Amino acid sequence: MNRLLSSLLAFIAITAPGITEAATLSLKECLELGRRNNPALSVIREEREIAVTGVALAESSNYPRVDLQAGYTMQQAPQAVEISGRSAETQQSSYGHASGSLAYTLYDFGRRNARQQSARAGANAAENSVAAREQDVAMQVIATYFGILESHKLVSSSEEEVSQVEEHGKIAEILYQQGVVTRNDLLQAEVRLASARQKLLSIRSNRENLWLQLNYLTGQDPSLRTELDEGADIALSESFTVDAKQAVAARPDLRAFRKSLEASEYDLDETRSALYPELFAKLAMDYVENDKVREQTILSATVGLKMNIFDGFATTSSRRRAAQLRTRAAETLRQAEVQAVLELTTAA
Repeated sequence: MNRLLSSLLAFIAITAPGITEAATLSLKECLELGRRNNPALSVIREEREIAVTGVALAESSNYPRVDLQAGYTMQQAPQAVEISGRSAETQQSSYGHASGSLAYTLYDFGRRNARQQSARAGANAAENSVAAREQDVAMQVIATYFGILESHKLVSSSEEEVSQVEEHGKIAEILYQQGVVTRNDLLQAEVRLASARQKLLSIRSNRENLWLQLNYLTGQDPSLRTELDEGADIALSESFTVDAKQAVAARPDLRAFRKSLEASEYDLDETRSALYPELFAKLAMDYVENDKVREQTILSATVGLKMNIFDGFATTSSRRRAAQLRTRAAETLRQAEVQAVLELTTAA
């Protein structure tokens, strides 16, 4: 009976929901899980894919545009002309029509190229942002991993401290009952015990928060609790020196800011070229069902020049906005570089 009860309790303990046990988890595995499953990385990788699609969208202007249109028109009365007092119809009252065109921009004073270069710089900036975010997640995983290992040691130390203070309290209680110590000594022992228990509770709570943070960073179940490899280490070079200029140039987040600045400069160039005309070529076919005329299908070829004269100051506002965005990108990059140099200087 006792053996059956023990087996039943063991089965319940294993299958009950709550804390999940797993094999020992190494730092390398945590870093790989973070790189693969971190939700923030998933979002920024989607942003990178959007930027890559934007490049394809910008490069679509390298190809001609083909349009087709068809319809059927019903009029109250056909159009007619007056010739020598007599009326002659020039079209049917109801007719079908269709048109097709192939248009291509021959030259637009660099507007198309600036748009494409801006999209490519934006995609490059998104790629560097992914790399920067991956580094940031890796640093958080490492700090959390070793924080949990440290908290395990602190919990063990605090549990021993609580045990010792409890024993001291028991001795103080016995001595007080025998009249060896005063009531004040007993109260001091109780205060130390309460303080030790509070410290232990705080360390356990911090360890729990660290576990939740690690599970979030690695994309695992929040209830996962397992053994961590205490032999984990981070290999560093014996002669570890940092060149501030090289470090600032190599940081992926700063490279992303530089590419964003480059993209904003191309955007500004595009708004400037909007003030110039656009040279285009067009092939067209227009069909109108009309038994009153000889030619119902007209083929045409056009080489033309088009230019906006007035658009409600939209072009001027777009240019001003592009200049402001370029200034903001430059200031953001400057601030990030200064911050990076400050971090390297204070860490040295």
